[in-house]
Amino acid sequence: MALADISQAQASDDYIVLASTTSTEQSGLFGHLLPAFAEASGIRVRVVAVGTGQAFEIARRGDADSLLVHDTDGEERFVAEGFAAERADVMANDFVIIGPGHDPAGIAKAETVADALARIAGTESAFTSRGDDSGTHRAEQRLWEAAGVEPGGTWYRELGSGMGPTLNTAAAMDAYTMSDRATWVAFENPQNLTLLFEGDEALFNPYGSLLIDPQRHPHLKHDLAEQWHRWLLSADGQQAIADFTVKGQQLFFPSANSMSGSMSGSDP
Repeated sequence: MALADISQAQASDDYIVLASTTSTEQSGLFGHLLPAFAEASGIRVRVVAVGTGQAFEIARRGDADSLLVHDTDGEERFVAEGFAAERADVMANDFVIIGPGHDPAGIAKAETVADALARIAGTESAFTSRGDDSGTHRAEQRLWEAAGVEPGGTWYRELGSGMGPTLNTAAAMDAYTMSDRATWVAFENPQNLTLLFEGDEALFNPYGSLLIDPQRHPHLKHDLAEQWHRWLLSADGQQAIADFTVKGQQLFFPSANSMSGSMSGSDP
């Protein structure tokens, strides 16, 4: 093989596969972060944007070099099960409750998210749920449980869709839904929808980066994946996250200064 061919072959391997969430993709964050990382490192990142549950499954099979998701309990289980060597906080934002402007359930008057959800259930107002085992769906299920509500019936629609399509369905139905703030702000088809409830601490939405354990899947590009992981936690990576805005709003807030790393075999 000629030297030029060898160099080209090596360059073609300078990428990693990242399993991540639809919220990070659909908000436009990766379109902002990945070119900055490629310029700093020469490494390209190919994103598989799916729900968090599916992202975990992809990584468990050894089909992704790195993982960036938003389900802290699931992430810590992933480490405890030996699939990841380390987990670290990277950034955070929050969830919000969206609904039709006329607000038939009156959730704008709610004092807590539990109260807001109880009002939606009590009035049997239409609610679209992602229903896809994503980080957002998992958080929504925990919030219904905390509200003492088991959602079901014709008013509660589980879609099995990403955040963008779920918002589109809510807009078409004049329904309530729960969204991460970033995807909502970037959403271009609100129709009658508006942000009706926000600010409860229970709506906090942290994102974590995980390093896949080399002993579990030795075939992966662990060296390149670690460069991505360390860059996200670095001053440059954290600044790049802080600099991302949509419609003048900062959508993700860096949190690596509260890094929560856990090595395989240790307590999370």
